[in-house]
Amino acid sequence: MSELKSLKNLRRPAVVAAFGGWGDAGDAASGVIDHLAALTSAKLAFAIDPDDYYDFQVNRPTVSTTSGGERSLQWPTTEVLVAHLAERDLVLIGGPEPNFHWRGFSTALVSAMRTVKPEIVVMLGSMLTDAPHSRPVPVHGSAATPALAETLGLEVSSYEGPTGIHGVLAADCAVIGLPTASLWASVPHYVAEPPNPKATLALLDRLEDLLDTPLDPGDLPEQAVQWETQVNDLAAEDSDISAYISALEERRDENQPEPQGDAIAAEIQRYLRRRNQGPSQR
Repeated sequence: MSELKSLKNLRRPAVVAAFGGWGDAGDAASGVIDHLAALTSAKLAFAIDPDDYYDFQVNRPTVSTTSGGERSLQWPTTEVLVAHLAERDLVLIGGPEPNFHWRGFSTALVSAMRTVKPEIVVMLGSMLTDAPHSRPVPVHGSAATPALAETLGLEVSSYEGPTGIHGVLAADCAVIGLPTASLWASVPHYVAEPPNPKATLALLDRLEDLLDTPLDPGDLPEQAVQWETQVNDLAAEDSDISAYISALEERRDENQPEPQGDAIAAEIQRYLRRRNQGPSQR
């Protein structure tokens, strides 16, 4: 099949996946997929048939007008894209979390991953927490096995409880021996409306560290600064919100008063990678 052919013979491939909905607070995780796809002009390998997996009353199709004035209908689906970077290739998986037949959905994607033979699979997510918007975005990283966790400098995944399609897909990857890691950003619950470019940028930075590959942030840093300024302005109009945010900031600063050594080292390495970065596409 043509889609399988496009997933073969990739250079040091890595799979990066994010799904809209439950595990995508502020659209931060899906924002990484969108950013990388636009950055690299990623090519579509294939799209999942939406009829099998989506409730169209929950994830409704959308109607738009093309530049030529024609009306276009887009159905919700999950796409698998191939992105070419200077140093390696990425397979990007993005779309809404499915409503039906999760096991079949996961099986279809894992089957595609078998063809890719990735060095690593990275699941991206974001969740609402009490993290203050004015501080660096916490990103929690974990790996499926102790060996991979030690190699990547992450924790071993120990979460127990309800999960999303991320967890199902990660479990199925583990069954066939694909090295799998997860990165989850904390999004302030009091400003949950998407987008959240600051959280997207934080995930992108951690993904870059994990892949040891420069990922151009584009205008995300400027968007993040603008977003934080807008939230500051809104908070200043409500004394109760301002007081609440101040309490969150104080609690955060008490728990983490200064940048940790590992964080500083990662920032330096990131700077050096980007300074020496060549063209983002081959």
